[in-house]
Amino acid sequence: MVPSLINITGSPWGVLPHGIHWATLDETRELFAVNQHRRKLFEGLLAAASSLKLAGCKCIYLDGSFVTGKPKPEDYDGCWEPNNVNPTLLDPVFLDFSNGRRNQKIKYLGEMFPSGIEKNSGKPFIEFFQIEKFTGEAKGILAIDLTKESFDTVKGDKS
Repeated sequence: MVPSLINITGSPWGVLPHGIHWATLDETRELFAVNQHRRKLFEGLLAAASSLKLAGCKCIYLDGSFVTGKPKPEDYDGCWEPNNVNPTLLDPVFLDFSNGRRNQKIKYLGEMFPSGIEKNSGKPFIEFFQIEKFTGEAKGILAIDLTKESFDTVKGDKS
């Protein structure tokens, strides 16, 4: 179960409590795809997760304003576990970081990095994502086990 968002002094919107919180794609949709704009972003996330699963990815982590209380996030951010991923099945856009990851944003409406080290901070993405960017305080992220997801049953837009 995903906990309720909390307020951190200095942060403009609520965030997940510190830690890694496991969720399904359906739970993610229910909690965060709460308006038309967010539902569109979720459709992109769903397409990205499906593509990653087809390549053998077993887990993704979600961060960014999409998993906060921000009413209109620009996109979603996340990372994916590269273990077991077949590079010949991986959409090359997931390794295209040119022009601010423009091609990922066009195709999937968000950014997904291979888990590893975030170059500016030197921290593993999973740790870097757990730092609230306005305050430096600890916050949470979502983890989604793609091995348990059936993309035939997850629907993006329920409106």
